Amino acid sequence: MIGPYVGRVEQSIRTQPPGPRRRPPTGKAAAAVPGPGRAPETAGAPAASRPRPVAGPPAARPATPRLPLRLPLRGRGDAQLYGRRRTGRPTRLTAVGTGVVAVLATLAVAGLDRLLFDGPGWLFGVGYLVVCFQLAVRVRYADLLAAPISGPIAFALALLLLAPVSSSGVTAQVVALATGLALRAGWLFSGTGLAALIVLARFVAQRRFQRSR
Repeated sequence: MIGPYVGRVEQSIRTQPPGPRRRPPTGKAAAAVPGPGRAPETAGAPAASRPRPVAGPPAARPATPRLPLRLPLRGRGDAQLYGRRRTGRPTRLTAVGTGVVAVLATLAVAGLDRLLFDGPGWLFGVGYLVVCFQLAVRVRYADLLAAPISGPIAFALALLLLAPVSSSGVTAQVVALATGLALRAGWLFSGTGLAALIVLARFVAQRRFQRSR
C-alpha cells in the first residue's frame, strides 16, 4: 500500500520546475491581489459595466486667413514704389547735369530771342536769370559751386554761337563776343550773382542744420 503512494510523490516532485514553490493565496490575500488583465480599482466590477472611450471625429484645424496681396500703385502720393516712398522734393542735379542743362537752356532762350527779335536782347537776359535761379535751386549740396560757374559759361557760349557778326574770322568772333559781354554785362552779373547768393544761403542753412543735430 505504501509503495504506489511513494511513487506518485516522487513523480510529482520530478515534474515540478526547479526553484521555490509558489503557494496559492488564501483568504483576504486572494481577494486583494488582482488577476492578470484587471486594474486594481475595477477588479470586482463586471466587464460589461466598464466605460470604454468612444472615438469621435477628428478636430478640424482652424482656417488660416489669407491676407490680400497689395501692389504699389503709381497714382497714390503716399504709396511705396520699388521700396522707396515718393515725395514732392525736386530732382537734384549733379555737376555735369548742371552744366548740360545750363548750356541747353541758355541756347534755347537765345535762339528764341534771335528768332523773334533778331538778336539776343531783353528776352535773353530774363531767360538767363530764370536759368540761373533753377540751377542754384536744383543742384545738389555736394556740387553747389557748379551753379554759379555753369551760368557764365553758357552765357558766353550762347553769344558766341548766336550773336550777329559783321565779318568772318576768328578775330571778328572774339571782338563780337567781347562786345556782346560788355553790352549785356548787367544781365550776366545779375544772373551769376543770383545763383551765388542762393548757393551761399543753401550752404549756410545746411551747415546750421548739421550742427543742430
